[in-house]
Amino acid sequence: MPRYLVTGGAGFVGSHIVAALCDRGDEVVIFDNLSTGHRAAVPAGVRLIEADLASQQAVDDALADGKWDAVLHFAALSLVGDSMRTPLYYLQANIGNGLRLIDACIRNGVPRFILSSTAALFGMPDRTPIDELARIDPGNPYGESKLVLERALFWADQIHGLRSAVLRYFNAAGSDPDGRLGEDHRPETHLVPLAIDAAMGRRPPLQVFGTDYPTPDGTCIRDYVHVSDLATAHLAALDQLDDRSVTYNLGSANGHSVLDVLRSVERVGGRPVPHTMAPRRPGDPPVLVAASGKITAETGWQPRFAALDDIVATAWRWREAHPHGYC
Repeated sequence: MPRYLVTGGAGFVGSHIVAALCDRGDEVVIFDNLSTGHRAAVPAGVRLIEADLASQQAVDDALADGKWDAVLHFAALSLVGDSMRTPLYYLQANIGNGLRLIDACIRNGVPRFILSSTAALFGMPDRTPIDELARIDPGNPYGESKLVLERALFWADQIHGLRSAVLRYFNAAGSDPDGRLGEDHRPETHLVPLAIDAAMGRRPPLQVFGTDYPTPDGTCIRDYVHVSDLATAHLAALDQLDDRSVTYNLGSANGHSVLDVLRSVERVGGRPVPHTMAPRRPGDPPVLVAASGKITAETGWQPRFAALDDIVATAWRWREAHPHGYC
């Protein structure tokens, strides 16, 4: 039976990957300090190591505990705005913890590694959809921290033979279709759950930042990919690592504006989304849409939830059933 260590496995994306691994019968151990993850997101029968990647001893103890087929790394600070306010803190935490984990994998003979990376690598892209060969120019310390880890994995492969999959997410959204897991950030910063909570009257009117972008309705366009589709992409990427490392951009290849998302929430929930217009936020690109043709060509991966309304519907159902999140 394959055995995997998943850092950040109690968080939003990590928990959905854990569920996908468990669903196919793999053994999974979660390593999470629960600073943003949730104990209730850990499936029954899955061992949770409640520890911090900043502890070299905790990382070494976890990886010395038997044979691992791969490590999947999701634990990281991930708020772009926060990284602009505390850049050195973000760089130190994400790069330091990531390098510590990669080094421990090499020393303990782990053969494969998956890195949760980001579209923030591309800053203000010079073309769209964005493929893997697009110019990399992080516009914030969060994106910079992921770039450093991508390069570290390149050298870990070249020198030590650690095969890696770098998966660059665009906008993860939705919830487990079976209702087992959902999105519960504190504070919440993602558009879909914020719009749902506004429609449900659980938060003040949503602020729409920027209405004068060069897009059809003046608001930013983003690529939303269902979190369960991200999970199947990770499984597909694992299968590519027997003899090579890979890098994939993960999105739906379909862009939706902020107002598109609000209209989708209104269609799905049957309620208006109260919102106000606000000035642009510094650094927001007008359009971020992924070209996911490479992973499709090499693995056959295709998003199951291609329609925005289908993505929003899973998020709405979970939020309706869990008004206080995992509490």
